[in-house]
Amino acid sequence: MTAWGILATGKIARKFATALHETPGARLTAVGSRTPGKARHFADTFGTGDCTAHSSYEALVRDPSVDVIYVASPHSLHLPHAKLAFEAGKHVLCEKPLTLNVADAVEMVRLAAEHDRFLMEGMWTLCHPLVIELKRRLDSGAYGVPRQVHADLGWRVDAPPTDRMLNPALGGGALLDMGIYPLTFAQLVLGRPEQLTAVADLAPTGVDLDVSIAGRHVGGGTSALSASMTAWTSRTATIATTTGWFDVAADFHHPSRVVWRPHVGEPVPVVAADPVIGDGYGNEAAEVMRCIDSGLRESPLVPHAFTLDVMAQMDALRRQIKVVYPSEH
Repeated sequence: MTAWGILATGKIARKFATALHETPGARLTAVGSRTPGKARHFADTFGTGDCTAHSSYEALVRDPSVDVIYVASPHSLHLPHAKLAFEAGKHVLCEKPLTLNVADAVEMVRLAAEHDRFLMEGMWTLCHPLVIELKRRLDSGAYGVPRQVHADLGWRVDAPPTDRMLNPALGGGALLDMGIYPLTFAQLVLGRPEQLTAVADLAPTGVDLDVSIAGRHVGGGTSALSASMTAWTSRTATIATTTGWFDVAADFHHPSRVVWRPHVGEPVPVVAADPVIGDGYGNEAAEVMRCIDSGLRESPLVPHAFTLDVMAQMDALRRQIKVVYPSEH
């Protein structure tokens, strides 16, 4: 049984805690918040009667009953919070994006190695059974050569300027919260991009509200990717190959359905070998536990190099659309 501690108590932490109940071998042991009342409420709501509520992150990471920390704080705080966990001897699953920029991400990976601890970005897409099966089929060569990826993720964010999603000090914006998924999906299918070009519309706070990205990938494949905080979009993806295309249903980053549509022949549903656990968050937790039990320090599904590649892409795209966070000045 792997004992989990959750650092922070926001929306994503609540979703992850719920999924842990459905994940074999996982147990929510402790939660930490700077507000004692929030920690206690979270523990009472999502724990199983023996979940400890800590009134500081320092106390959480020092809890000897905890094996791995899920860092669920805002993007700009991921690095210092992961550092706390590593220094206390804890493994880390850090919610995406790993950090605000690639320099901080490199530092987090370095810290994990220095303390000989496991680290994985919480990119649930790469741990999703349907996405894993889709990738297996593409790699088999039986479905032609992938040449184009279209992927879109967006929804309206009706929130005040102080909200995390609109706050540059907390790493707000469509690219880091939503655009990371199309970028990840395109790299998974087509390989690393050789060129990315972006246009965006910015909020008065300076973060990107809408972003569209055109990419050219190794081998000549191209991608058309988009993310929006102002509109309800299809949230679907397609992969066009030399013999047909895959339809990836909404929400493509944790899809409920994938269908192969050959140019000649009938559609064929893609069926995953493993079940989806807790909307996919449970599969992410299960991958972390599998790796830790095997003595690994990074996941083959979400390797550090892949995470750093996508972080570097987002840095380059932010330079193009002129989004700079206060800590980067």
